[in-house]
Amino acid sequence: MTKTSSAKTNSGRFFEDYAVGDVLHHAVPRTVSGGERALYHALYPARHALYSSDEFARQSGLPKSPLDDLAAFHIVFGKTVPDVSLNAVANLGYAEGRWLLPVYEGDTLRSESEVIGVKQNSNGKSGVVYVRTRGLNQRDETVMEYVRWVMVRKGDLDAPAPETVIPELNKVIPAEDLVIPEGLDFSGYDFGQAGEAHRWGDYQVGETIDHVDGVTIEEAEHMLATRLWQNTAKVHFDATARPDGSRLIYGGHVISMARALSFNGLANAQMIVGLNGGAHANPCSSGMTVRAWSEVLDKAETSAPGVGAVRLRLVATSGAEPFSLKGEGGKYLPGVLLDLDYWALMPV
Repeated sequence: MTKTSSAKTNSGRFFEDYAVGDVLHHAVPRTVSGGERALYHALYPARHALYSSDEFARQSGLPKSPLDDLAAFHIVFGKTVPDVSLNAVANLGYAEGRWLLPVYEGDTLRSESEVIGVKQNSNGKSGVVYVRTRGLNQRDETVMEYVRWVMVRKGDLDAPAPETVIPELNKVIPAEDLVIPEGLDFSGYDFGQAGEAHRWGDYQVGETIDHVDGVTIEEAEHMLATRLWQNTAKVHFDATARPDGSRLIYGGHVISMARALSFNGLANAQMIVGLNGGAHANPCSSGMTVRAWSEVLDKAETSAPGVGAVRLRLVATSGAEPFSLKGEGGKYLPGVLLDLDYWALMPV
């Protein structure tokens, strides 16, 4: 009988395999086609006009409709999983995310990450790894960047704890650092085609919006979506990878579902250009019905004609009342799945 060897397979990195300063060049580049957009709109109730219509995009100053901002994020994110979070316990948070260039059909995306922080947990069985990831196109232009931190299991429990390095991260991206796509112009914006009449000036800081609708999470759809993004984290596919024997819903799936639900009330928040922070507050599993609400946190003018920026908190829930978030001690309520802080562009 021929002997088998595990030397040619990838079991993923464990916490002790990361060191601050490491640069990870992730496989495999992916050329984007219209298929990604079609599947994205099939998996999520996505209806924002700029990402649905070439004509609407051209009327807004772009050459054609780009790939949805979160679809681009998922592709860039998915590339990092085999090197960053294959052995993750949980994806803990995001910061300093910026969309720098639109992604169009025919663009080829790849990802690279730098380890910018490590901290072993007190139990000695896992630790937190901080990475800054960039997504690049075929011209080596950075299309987006973000920081995330992940709790990763140790492979060798006797491996010494590294020196703790926790990066200093901005809690909010300054509005002046947001990148507006070249040519974007909302001065002739078609509110009828966009689906709602509410513009930038109609939203007030502190305002909350219940997005009303809900979607029940289906395991088959989640697995299709996670495969689409080439996210290979074991907890999303292998029911034996978690103690309770369930598959964990990819956090990005919840983000996209909540963003799509927010169309009802925020149809004109067309493009996400900044990710200030985010937390997957509680795990999501199939059968849960996801609903969403938003809070207006800030507003800013931009240099682009007819374009304003609005900072929004997007909260996804299952079984929680609208506008409920945290309980005593600042802990997220059990029915809160996602707490996301982002900048979007809207017609003034």
